[in-house]
Amino acid sequence: MRTLNFAKRNFKEIIRDPLSIIFSVVLPLFLLWIFQQFKIPSENYKLQNFTPGIIVFGFSFITLFTATLVSKDRTTSLLVRLGISPMTPIEYIGGYMLSIIPMLIIQIILFFILAVVLGLKFTVYTVLAVPVSIMVSVLFIALGIIIGSFASEKASSGMASVIVQLVCFTSGMYFPKEAVGKGFAKICEYLPFEPSLNIIKGVMNNKQEIITARNIAVFLVYTLLAMAVAAVIFKRKMLSDNK
Repeated sequence: MRTLNFAKRNFKEIIRDPLSIIFSVVLPLFLLWIFQQFKIPSENYKLQNFTPGIIVFGFSFITLFTATLVSKDRTTSLLVRLGISPMTPIEYIGGYMLSIIPMLIIQIILFFILAVVLGLKFTVYTVLAVPVSIMVSVLFIALGIIIGSFASEKASSGMASVIVQLVCFTSGMYFPKEAVGKGFAKICEYLPFEPSLNIIKGVMNNKQEIITARNIAVFLVYTLLAMAVAAVIFKRKMLSDNK
């Protein structure tokens, strides 16, 4: 109940800044539309491949959005006032995640609707890709909480933009990682962004061979680690801010 009440409060804060919501949703949608107009002769830009990439790219903006929300709460001393409450750090983190999920659901559904309008074949796997995408988004929300927990409101947006760039260059959404070199390709395999994209792509296109054990393992390790780090850093910052 405490988590839900905190989530409701966060959701009210989110809808007070509609421009950020519009930016987080509209920019990836525009990119999905404009790149399909270019008719680029590359496998990466075919709808069945580029749509999962744009979804993960949209999640990187959720990281930025979450980092700004958490850092703003710290700046306004909200977390200092809440520090005397019986809520645990896990409950706080759950409250942030629950408040952002409605925006995520809208974002994901709009991506798929636009993709279908542009020519993506609608199947039952398109529907299955929605909850899978929400599951993948947990990693990006946790990264946002980590950044927002130790960075100032101004610095958090700059630091979160690093995630945006990493998604662009290491997920394989714009170009095959092998095109840069074997060393770079190997690094991409052990970062969570390409596995995140491959999991969504594999489900959406019903290609189980894309969802390798390595992809699942890398994604799970980073997600669980990010959530654990978020809880620890969040708790320490609350304690230090309350002194």
